[in-house]
Amino acid sequence: GWPGLVLDRYAKALVLKVYTSAWLPRLTVISSLIAGELPHEQLVLRLSRNLQSLALAQFQLSDGQLLRGPGLTEPVIFQETGLRFEADVQRGQKTGFFLDQRENRQLIEPLSRGRTVLNAFSFSGGFSVYAARGGARSVTDLDISKHALEGAKRNFALNQEVPTVSRCVHGTVQADVFEWLAANRSLKFDLIILDPPSFARRESERAGAIQAYGRLALQAIARLGRGGILVSASCSAHVLAAEFFEAIRQVARSAERRFVELRTTGQPRDHPASFKEAEYLKCIYLRF
Repeated sequence: GWPGLVLDRYAKALVLKVYTSAWLPRLTVISSLIAGELPHEQLVLRLSRNLQSLALAQFQLSDGQLLRGPGLTEPVIFQETGLRFEADVQRGQKTGFFLDQRENRQLIEPLSRGRTVLNAFSFSGGFSVYAARGGARSVTDLDISKHALEGAKRNFALNQEVPTVSRCVHGTVQADVFEWLAANRSLKFDLIILDPPSFARRESERAGAIQAYGRLALQAIARLGRGGILVSASCSAHVLAAEFFEAIRQVARSAERRFVELRTTGQPRDHPASFKEAEYLKCIYLRF
């Protein structure tokens, strides 16, 4: 791979995300190489936040710009393991969808059968649609963003031909996750998914992030019924997998409930980490 570049495919659209300024003067060559190897209708450029001013000033490049192909007037509809989702490839987070959580979504599916599910920090409901296909009785998407929750509703609508999805009761709640969990102490769920945005964007925030992950997990554990499952993920590169897992285990022990650790996961193979700082994604599964 090329460090500092990510190329994702959504149906016939390719999205090139650039994280390193060294690639900016070479984008014409890169787009030609991509065109020769991967047939596509559109090639969309996405730029990390720290590059956007430089890219515009020196190279007249902007985030969401089309490098090849006709313009897009609506989100791209793509398939993942037979489910349909929309991706806002020009304005959405990352490259339009969180493809890196694909394997965890597949693990959630069989765990969801017959369960009431809370998907906290749900974004556009990727985990929720998988849970519904797996046979969840109900799924609640909880996110502070109204825009994200509207996307979750559309993603459920895209999969109504799947019998288990159409039977699943889908609800959305727009709220701060910490505040909502604290205020709704009487509500219980059988499966809670915690997939927050990064709590540590720089090394100085690491200690506070570890505490926040633990506090969040403790709130979620209190909302789990007997036999309930907690799935807790982190995408903070500054928080190491070992310390994240141990923080979650510690609060699980402090809750004074018996639990079994089902598994831990890391990044999928198509998100290789050739150096420590690139290892950002981790997830732990606990049953209480």
